[in-house]
Amino acid sequence: MTTDLSKDPKDPQDAPQEPQDTPQAAAAAVTAVDPRLLVRQEGFAGYWSEFRRKLRSGDLGSLPVVVGLIVIGLVFQLRDSAFLGAENLSNLFVTASGTGLIAVGIVFVLILGEIDLSVGSVSGLASATFAVLNVNHGMPEWLALVLAILSGTLVGALHGFFFARIGVPAFVVTLAGLLGWNGLMLQVLGANGTINLDDSGLVAGLTNHYFSDVAAAYGLATLSVVAFLLVSLRDSKRREAAGVPSRPVSEIVLRTAALAVPAYVVAWLFNEYKGLPLAVVIFLGVVVALDFVLRRTSYGRKVFALGGSVEAASRAGINVSAVRISVFALSGTMAALGGMFLASQINAANQSSGAGSLLMNAIAAAVIGGTSLFGGRGKTWSALLGVLVIQSIASGMALLGIASAVQYMITGAVLLAAVVIDSVSRRTQKTAGRA
Repeated sequence: MTTDLSKDPKDPQDAPQEPQDTPQAAAAAVTAVDPRLLVRQEGFAGYWSEFRRKLRSGDLGSLPVVVGLIVIGLVFQLRDSAFLGAENLSNLFVTASGTGLIAVGIVFVLILGEIDLSVGSVSGLASATFAVLNVNHGMPEWLALVLAILSGTLVGALHGFFFARIGVPAFVVTLAGLLGWNGLMLQVLGANGTINLDDSGLVAGLTNHYFSDVAAAYGLATLSVVAFLLVSLRDSKRREAAGVPSRPVSEIVLRTAALAVPAYVVAWLFNEYKGLPLAVVIFLGVVVALDFVLRRTSYGRKVFALGGSVEAASRAGINVSAVRISVFALSGTMAALGGMFLASQINAANQSSGAGSLLMNAIAAAVIGGTSLFGGRGKTWSALLGVLVIQSIASGMALLGIASAVQYMITGAVLLAAVVIDSVSRRTQKTAGRA
C-alpha cells in the first residue's frame, strides 16, 4: 500500500470532505416510513389505494371465497326463497360441522405442503370404535368417546411416523391408511354392518341439541364481537408500544361493526328456528382455539416455517420430525372428532361411515377457503369458509331438486377455480416481489 506524498494534509483542498448540508442530502437522510402508516393517514382514499395494490400483487386473502358465498346465496335465494330461511341455514351450519372439523385438521397438513388421504376412513373407524365400545360392551359414553377420538390421534401419529421417520411419502402412507383403516372399520362393525346409537345419548346430542333460550345465540354473538374488539385493541396497543405499524381505533371499530352485523343476523336466524345449535358452538370453539395455536404460538410458527422451507426450518433448529408427526396426529384427532359429529347426524355407525365424497369435501373445503396446496399459507377459518361454500351448494341443489351428479360437477369446478386463483396469486406475488 502506497501513500500519495503529493497531497498535503494541511492543505484545505486536500483534506477529507465533510458531508454537505444540502436539501438533497437532508431529504435522503429522512427515515423511511412504513407505507402502511401513510395509508392510514390518508383515510378512505389510502385504504382504497392499498386495496388496489394488494389486488395487483395477488394478495387476495379471503376475498374470493366471501364473494363466492354472497353470489351462491343470491343465486339460490332467487331460485328458492327458502334457501336463506332460518330452518335451512340452521340445518346447513349443523350439517357442515362434521366435515368442517375434519377440514380444520387438513388445513394444518396442507400448510406443511403435504396431504392426508386417510381422514375419511379414520372418521369412520372412530365412529365404529365408539359404537362397539358403548353399545356392544356397555362402556360409558364419555369414556368411549374419549377413546374413539384418541384412536384417531394414534392413527395420525402412526402416519406421521412413517412419513417423518421412515421417509415414506405422505401421499402413499395416507393412501394406504385410507384402504387399511376402512377395512378395519368393517371388521370392527362385524357382520351386521350397522350399530345404532342411543338417540338420547351424548353423541346424539352433538348435532341434535339446541340452546332454545334466545339469550344463548345473542350472547355468543356478543361474546364474539366483544372478544374481537378487545383482542384487536390489545394487539394495536402492543404494536404501537413496539414502534411498529398498528391499526387506529377508528379502523378497529369499523372492523368490529363489520363482524357484528353478520354475527347478530345469524343469531337471529338461529332463534327463529330452534335456537343455537351445540354443533355450531363446538365447531366455532375448535376453529378459534386452533387459530390461536396456529397464529399465536411458537408451535404454529414452526408449522408455517416447515411449509415455507424444510431445509431452512431445520437449519433454524426446528425438530422437523416432531412437528410433522404432531401435525398428522392433529389431523387424525380432528378426523375422529368430525366422525363423531357425522355419526350423530345419522345416529348410527355403519359401513358407509367416512365413505363417499367426505374425503374430497374436507380437502376441497380447506382449499376453497384459501389454504394453499403449495404449503406455507392457510388459516383455520379457511375450513369454515370453505365448508360453508360446499354445504351451501349442496343445500341449494337439494332445495331445487337438482341431481347429485350436477352437484359434484359444480363442486369440482369451484375447487378447480380455487386452485387456479391460488396458483395465479402465488405467481403474481413472485412477480411483485412479495412471495
